[in-house]
Amino acid sequence: LIPLMIGCTDMVFPRLNNLSYWVLPGPLFMLLVSALIEGGAGPGWTLYPPLSASMFHSTPGMDLVIFALHIAGFGSIMSSLNFMSTIGGARFYGLIPERMPIFIWAMFVTSWLLLFSLPVLAGGLTMLLTDRHANTSSFRPAGGGDPVLFQHLFWF
Repeated sequence: LIPLMIGCTDMVFPRLNNLSYWVLPGPLFMLLVSALIEGGAGPGWTLYPPLSASMFHSTPGMDLVIFALHIAGFGSIMSSLNFMSTIGGARFYGLIPERMPIFIWAMFVTSWLLLFSLPVLAGGLTMLLTDRHANTSSFRPAGGGDPVLFQHLFWF
């Protein structure tokens, strides 16, 4: 829909568009499988650290959720880069930014927000994964970590 609204024939990077689309079924399958594993993702969709620590929730369902969110975030970053480059560089010559449809502006702003927020979420998820498996203490108060830090990174 974006290429039609800005007057170009296709996305700037059609293969990146295809790759970002085909990356998403894998994480969706992993999220569904993680719900079927014993214990599932017990802490819920927010993955708060005291509940998602390996001492309280040691099933592999938690790891599947973290890994699936990493991969889905990577696919969303690829899509947002493609959307921004298409909107910024492939619109027809007479389409000035003031005359672009509101949907195009919404997609552009959403792509910027995803580009800046998903790496922060990925960093928090990586810290959570290392707390679970590499014996770090980013979110464990006993080791000097701060459990509220993940909430700040998650809701950023």
